[in-house]
Order: sequence, then C-alpha cells, then structure tokens
Amino acid sequence: QHAILGFISWRPLSGYDLKKCFSDSTSLYWSGNNNQIYTTLIQLHKAGMVQLDIQVQESLPARKVYTITELGINELRSWILSTPELPELKNTFLVQLSWADMLDPSDLDSLLGRYIEELELHLRMHLEKVRRSALAPRRTPREIFLWNEINRNISLVWETELGWARELRTKLKEGYPQ
Repeated sequence: QHAILGFISWRPLSGYDLKKCFSDSTSLYWSGNNNQIYTTLIQLHKAGMVQLDIQVQESLPARKVYTITELGINELRSWILSTPELPELKNTFLVQLSWADMLDPSDLDSLLGRYIEELELHLRMHLEKVRRSALAPRRTPREIFLWNEINRNISLVWETELGWARELRTKLKEGYPQ
C-alpha cells in the first residue's frame, strides 16, 4: 500500500504502470500479482487516499489513472515517519550449509560453486537493472541521492554475500581451521 502511494506521489499512474514500476525497480520488491495491485488501488480509492481519473482511449479499453490525494500524502508521510522495521535476515542457504557436513568435500564444493554462480548472476542483473533504469523519481538532488544510496545498499548486500561465499569455499579447499 505504501509503496503504491509512494509511486503515485511521484506522478499519476495506472495499475499497469505500477506493475511496470515494481518489475523495473531494483529496490522495491513486489511478490504480488496484478490483482493485488488493482485490489490495493481500489482500497486506496475507497479510503480517499487516491483519486481515479478514467481516460477514454480510441480502440483500447479505458485507462484508469490514479493520483494521490492530500489524505494519501498524509498517510504516506505518517508511514515514512514511523519506526523503521529491521531487515529480515532470512537466508535458506545458511540452513542448507548447517547440515552440509553430511556431504563429501567435492559435493560441498559443488554446492558452494553453484551458490557463488547464483550470487554473481544476481549481482550482475541488479547492476544492469540499475544502469538501465530511469525509473526513479528525480525531483530533487536529495531524492536522486537517496535512490542511488538504496541501490548501493542492495549492491553491498550481494557483494558481501558473494565475498563471504568465495572466502568460505577457499577456506574449505585449503583445509579449514581444525
């Protein structure tokens, strides 16, 4: 809800535009589907946080474009000022690794190799998405700086995990401390 309000505070958007914003974003993860976006837009509209403008198009269905209202701005601002949640540190690979002593050395090395390959791919995809993305509000120098820092934070997380996995693999190959 708040991410949708944030995007709509940037500029008026349709549900389709919002889906594209989420899919193109490097920092605003969305696990939902189109129905969840449209359901949330309906809820925000009923609550008076967004205004709906129906734009008639030739030979296409009418386009529903949403604009944030003063109530929506106040809700977004209130949420922004609320106590931040700490990130969830959920890493399924660490659970796998917890029981990896069951594997012989070559299987463990292979597991780490596959994990490293996935991390490298994910990092490359993130960096390419950042490079190509023009999808960020650029209303003020501070806003540009904040969005750049968000992307840098995500890059650092992936780079740190990749460095740790490489170091672990090397230590295991060299004969871990006994």
